[in-house]
Amino acid sequence: MHNTVRARMAMHLVVSSELSFRIAVDLDYDGDDPFAVRLTFHLPGDEPVTWVFARELLVDGTGRPTGEGDVHVHPADEDLGETCVVLRSPAGDALLRAATAPLLAFLARTDRLVPMGQELSGGELDEELASILSGTGHENAG
Repeated sequence: MHNTVRARMAMHLVVSSELSFRIAVDLDYDGDDPFAVRLTFHLPGDEPVTWVFARELLVDGTGRPTGEGDVHVHPADEDLGETCVVLRSPAGDALLRAATAPLLAFLARTDRLVPMGQELSGGELDEELASILSGTGHENAG
């Protein structure tokens, strides 16, 4: 059984209200890191850039504005046909705009692998809590 979900889709990197560029974006989900999605975008002439953020943020953001800090996700319009992902860094902000349907298809595949709300279940939750309480918990990758 596969433990990952991958999708490549086109998004628009919005420069201004009049100018945007179509770019390739990879979405990755790993069942071993069940709370996170990875969004990697490819700009011509540059190394790929990867952002890691909560899967729940992407799920919620397809239907309503959500996010704090460096990543914000919100519907682009009232009909929910497009979703915006805003990435904020010291180097500047990036606004990516994508059709919502392929995002939802990707998220549905992640949900089949690890259902939302069941990222840690049974013994895994007990192990994770014991690890945290013993001071040997996983280091924050963010």
